Amino acid sequence: MIIAAVVIGLGLVRGNGHDDATSADPSPSAAAPSAPSSGGAPPSGTAPSAGSPAAPSKPSGPYDPADYAAPVRQYAAEAGVDPQLLMAILYNESYKPHDPELERAWQRSKPDASFGIANMHRAAFDDTKPGRPFASRQWEELPDDRTLAVQAAAWHLHDLAAQLPAHPSAPLTRNELMALGYNAGAGNMLAFARGVKIGSQAQSYLDRLRDNWAKSGAAVK
Repeated sequence: MIIAAVVIGLGLVRGNGHDDATSADPSPSAAAPSAPSSGGAPPSGTAPSAGSPAAPSKPSGPYDPADYAAPVRQYAAEAGVDPQLLMAILYNESYKPHDPELERAWQRSKPDASFGIANMHRAAFDDTKPGRPFASRQWEELPDDRTLAVQAAAWHLHDLAAQLPAHPSAPLTRNELMALGYNAGAGNMLAFARGVKIGSQAQSYLDRLRDNWAKSGAAVK
């Protein structure tokens, strides 16, 4: 089947993408979040209201992260994170086809695989959602609801930011450290913030983030 062939291809290209990120002992990609906050009021736009469950954005056709600029702006404001960072994360995570059927086929063969356009793992989603506007939603909905995936990623970045020291000793920006935390987990992010050497996979993720930075900014203007 075509689906089976593509699923196998996904594993050959990158696999799950959140392991072996640093020369230090890696930690799980799902970090325990800080205490939830209520977030700010969302800006106007075409994205769903933050105070009610998001209406599913039916995935169809080729995927371009820039198509989700409106929910990126809304949910970045809701979670108090940089919309350019959130968009850059979507670009970084767009390495595989984000088709619901393909994602579920891959997850059946690799149960710890990530879901949705932001490639979120179950543990990260479940740790992030308590007390948030999407608290009643389920991780299994991510492939079918791209706006939910954007909202969950925004709040996950919020929780990572809350764990960073006020003055990291590493020569990296807070956004870069948060992106590395999204990819490699909060434990690795904090190690990087202390100056621990970045491993090859984390460096590759950081390089792609920098490559995607300008077009991410243009997309969310």
